[in-house]
Amino acid sequence: MRPVRTILTAAGINVALHLYIGLRLLPDLPVPLAVKVLGVAWLALSAVMMPASLLARRAGEPWADAISWIGLLAMGFFSTLLWLTVARDLFLLVAWAIHWQPAGLAATSAAVATGLALLVTLAGFVNARRTAKVVDVDVPFPGLPDALHGFTIVQLSDVHVGPTIKRRYIERIVERVNALEADVVAITGDLVDGSVPELAAHTAPLAELASRHGTYFVTGNHEYYAGVEPWVEELRRIGLRVLMNEHALIEHEGAALVLGGVTDYSGGRFDERHRSDPHAALANAPGHASARVLLAHQPRTAAAAAAAGFDLQLSGHTHGGQFWPWNLFVPMQQPYTAGLHRHESMLLYVSRGTGYWGPPKRFGAPSEITRIRLVRG
Repeated sequence: MRPVRTILTAAGINVALHLYIGLRLLPDLPVPLAVKVLGVAWLALSAVMMPASLLARRAGEPWADAISWIGLLAMGFFSTLLWLTVARDLFLLVAWAIHWQPAGLAATSAAVATGLALLVTLAGFVNARRTAKVVDVDVPFPGLPDALHGFTIVQLSDVHVGPTIKRRYIERIVERVNALEADVVAITGDLVDGSVPELAAHTAPLAELASRHGTYFVTGNHEYYAGVEPWVEELRRIGLRVLMNEHALIEHEGAALVLGGVTDYSGGRFDERHRSDPHAALANAPGHASARVLLAHQPRTAAAAAAAGFDLQLSGHTHGGQFWPWNLFVPMQQPYTAGLHRHESMLLYVSRGTGYWGPPKRFGAPSEITRIRLVRG
């Protein structure tokens, strides 16, 4: 009974929030009645299609993708409109409290909230669907040998191949990465949102990723939702090296770099054998290695990674918040949201992600292909 009760509660909240937007905005909007009727129709469609998009796979092709696109676009618009409706109500409450009631205040504020939501959603859609730009990050290493000065790791993270991210999107990413001529390509989890039979044709272009020392992958939480073992097998089949609490020794022009990788922070909840362990990832690493780099999907692995002795951790998971205001909530779960940070004796870089999850929308948190360059310092 508990799952049924949870589903009914979530459905009730979803409907209630749509009703709240309709009751607070539509009566005050300075538009013809016919437009308000269309607004009611959109709210009804959104209330149905948002949850439907999360279950769309069960519909089968060709309906699954269509349902996902409609529902996820509606979700992106609804999310921003909800927050702006709340902000409008707070604004009107303050105006009432200070006895400031100019003519047309309700109508103008309703139009502004709706217009801003439309503009933010459109801008967010364009940002999400474009190919991620390259972000250059220099990471200082004391005592780095000349051979590793300028060593580049191109990081991809949180691509989320699935309902709205398909083969052509991946092909564009691969083209951009290959143009960088990296020493290593690293994929720090959440690559997929679906099973191998559904998505193998869309992840296949990753086999074309080119770098001097190969492509390495670590699992994210979404790999466990999608079926981690089949995905590990598939990625190995197309030529990626999957690091699961282990490391690779990279010999580069006479110098050595340890590249470790751990399973997702939550992996042990799905399979005890997949419990994340940075110490195991560094076990038996040669002492002569000049740099120890860890690939770990979630930033909150940092404490264990620093204790294990890594110099640098590369993570993702947060999407940088993806779009406002969700970036404000990321620190409730993760110690860092995006960018380069120092955690105790270790440096940590958190990517904003190369794709997106859920709504095709990025606003205030652009996607990135990160080119990490090791430098002396």
